[in-house]
Amino acid sequence: MEKKEFVAVALDGPSGAGKSTVARAVAKERGYVYVDTGAIYRTLGLAVQRAGLASKDSAGILSLLPEIRIDIAYGADGVQRMLLDGEDVSDEIRTPGSARYASDVSTLPEVRAFLLNMQRNLAKTHDVIMDGRDIGTVVLPDAQVKIFLTASPEERAKRRWLELTERGAETDYAQVLRDIAYRDEQDSSRTSAPLRPAEDAVILDTGDMTFSESVSAVCALIDKALSA
Repeated sequence: MEKKEFVAVALDGPSGAGKSTVARAVAKERGYVYVDTGAIYRTLGLAVQRAGLASKDSAGILSLLPEIRIDIAYGADGVQRMLLDGEDVSDEIRTPGSARYASDVSTLPEVRAFLLNMQRNLAKTHDVIMDGRDIGTVVLPDAQVKIFLTASPEERAKRRWLELTERGAETDYAQVLRDIAYRDEQDSSRTSAPLRPAEDAVILDTGDMTFSESVSAVCALIDKALSA
């Protein structure tokens, strides 16, 4: 029997670009497995935080890696749940503090190597849409579809602030914008797998699009790439 070639969609972009929500909707529509790589890094960041380490304590973080167990589970609704040492931390990792920790720990090449196989293995056994910052350039360089989703910092901050507000988090727009700027700088300037579009990625600016328009645009790009 001929081995099935699984579809891999790499959806990259900066913090707050809407990658997770768009990717989740596309996965549901197409029957793909959605892989939120940002959640994986947030989970590792939470482990570092819980260990009482500073987010830039390189030596401490590297010594902690062998002790950390991160797993991904999918519920009946297809939503990705993150498990840290068997504990579901999916809600706990969705805070600005966790985002900052994730951004800082992800600058370490050893951390990225530690999580790389987990991400690649999912694409070997499922049709996936995987979002992150280096999916098309590093994690899945042979993905059939590569899209770089973006919007202005102000628009991304507005979206993230509304998301946090709806969850009942007390934060202000100015702080969220500062966090977005911080993550943009961290992600684009790191030496290991910096944030940038893959050479063969399609740039999709969703700044003036509604959510449904963004989902439709991504689906159309997938159809175009797979039919080529």
